[in-house]
Amino acid sequence: MEIYAIIMAGGVGTRFWPVSRETKPKQILNFHGDTSLLQNTVSRIEKVFKQENIFVVTNRVHKLPVKDQLSKYPKVNILEEPFGKNTSACIGLATAHILSINPESICIVFPSDHLIDEEETFEEVISKAIDAAKNNESIITIGIDPDEPETGYGYIQFEENKNNALNKVLTFAEKPGYATAKRFVEAGDFLWNSGIFAWQTSVILDELQIHMPDLFSGINEITSAIKGSGYDRTLVEVYGQLKNISIDYGVMEKSRNVLVLKGDFGWRDIGNWQSLYKSESGNSEENIVKGQVYTEKTKNSYINAPNKFTAVIGLEDIIFVDTHDATLICKKSHAQEVKNIVDHLRLNGMKHLI
Repeated sequence: MEIYAIIMAGGVGTRFWPVSRETKPKQILNFHGDTSLLQNTVSRIEKVFKQENIFVVTNRVHKLPVKDQLSKYPKVNILEEPFGKNTSACIGLATAHILSINPESICIVFPSDHLIDEEETFEEVISKAIDAAKNNESIITIGIDPDEPETGYGYIQFEENKNNALNKVLTFAEKPGYATAKRFVEAGDFLWNSGIFAWQTSVILDELQIHMPDLFSGINEITSAIKGSGYDRTLVEVYGQLKNISIDYGVMEKSRNVLVLKGDFGWRDIGNWQSLYKSESGNSEENIVKGQVYTEKTKNSYINAPNKFTAVIGLEDIIFVDTHDATLICKKSHAQEVKNIVDHLRLNGMKHLI
């Protein structure tokens, strides 16, 4: 079976406001070094997948910057959503294009906003996931052993198989509160949900037909239109009728046909400013500073102020991010709520700030 990669790069990254904006979302920003999260994701998987078998799904607004960042890739491999409808629709669009090329295929889905420290180990785990998908008519997901009660990640409860690296998935839990996350970690039978999935194309189609029949029908319509006329019109019509729902809610939580493979390769989902802070090493006072910054009696903080001299005294556990037109100040523990600012700006007619 031919192997294909689907990279999801259509999100806006509202939790990284004010740096991440609608026209420049987090996946095309350089948080580490000179390359973006998206470029790093593509670079990581190039040793496993043929270049022509890597499909990137983005939206209309971001298609040009994504093409610029991935200029060596065939333009037909950068797929454009007419508007965002969450990860189920994103995966469905890529699946339709892969079906039109090769129905007998295996697909692996990757988010575009992860950091991976140990890339060789990552490649080994991905190869194991491919083999597992070849040999099992099941959805294969990769789970990460949790080292803290992180509330920004989803969790997978599993039943350990002592004779096999593949474990049966019992339940999925999306971003629990702290007390629940703490209980999950202490229980020992929960993993972080990495958001990386592998499957035979026929397997995901069967699952969609059962759990998301509207998306299953939409995939068939799009697939038929790819090689015919009226593709753009069909795509807009299909997307207009799809539910805005994640693949986790739409399929994973309902399916009884999911296996999990453990991965240990220095994984972090860069979902908000706090997770970015955790991914970097700070100074002696455990601060991360960007720009000309003076700190005194300040600890465990992320201060990003490249535009002007900034002084911070006597604060702990804060996020401070300054851009040319906006400033964010919040406790690290409230980093998930930054997306509420974007909702406020949109409701109050301040789209120039989003």
